[in-house]
Amino acid sequence: IAEGLANAGAAVAVVGRNRERGEARVKNITGAGGRGQYVSADAISRDDLKRAHREIQGALGPVTILVNAAGGNDPKVTVSAERKFEQIALEVRRANFDLNLVGGAFLPCQEFGPAMVERGKGSIINIASVSAHIPLSRVVSYSAAKAAVLSLTQFLAREWAPKGVRVNSITPGFFPAGQNRKLLFNDDGSPNDRTKSIWNHTPMKRFGEAHELIGAAIFLASAQASGFVTGSDIRV
Repeated sequence: IAEGLANAGAAVAVVGRNRERGEARVKNITGAGGRGQYVSADAISRDDLKRAHREIQGALGPVTILVNAAGGNDPKVTVSAERKFEQIALEVRRANFDLNLVGGAFLPCQEFGPAMVERGKGSIINIASVSAHIPLSRVVSYSAAKAAVLSLTQFLAREWAPKGVRVNSITPGFFPAGQNRKLLFNDDGSPNDRTKSIWNHTPMKRFGEAHELIGAAIFLASAQASGFVTGSDIRV
């Protein structure tokens, strides 16, 4: 999404905790002729986000598009043969909620949203999950947190629409990433039983590829393309 927005003409700040990965993404952006900068911040730290906001404005100008993509699942809050729902520890569940809801949408919207409201324009895109609609697997805490992201998206869409700020979400289906690839493939790279089950209830019988999220993001980011679209969720 970062590279896709940059290719469409946006100056992109890549914000995250992992400097190596963030700077590699920025290198891809600038190498393709785009404008980008890495900014170190933890999305669940209000102080970090305030500092990041100042840095971004100083380097790239006012923020007009916010993509909230922080998230992930902790195996310790996943229901399994070894761990029943009632055995999930509250403190671990709370940490998972903090990542996916508080850092994944709530705090960044609190920090960056009011400046958009003040300027009278902006687009916020929250990344949800297909399991927010129907908990298809055992990631109960992740699913609940992402469902809360959808609720927050619709609340802010209603709240800020009169101020010219649109708030929408993208619901990705299954997109393998570093954090979940080991759960989906055998050591030899072949799909495991979990993957086969996922493919059986995925219309295209395959996983999504990262570049297939770009179109939805550009559509929601562009006031020309989606200026009257707010409170919507696009499933990809």
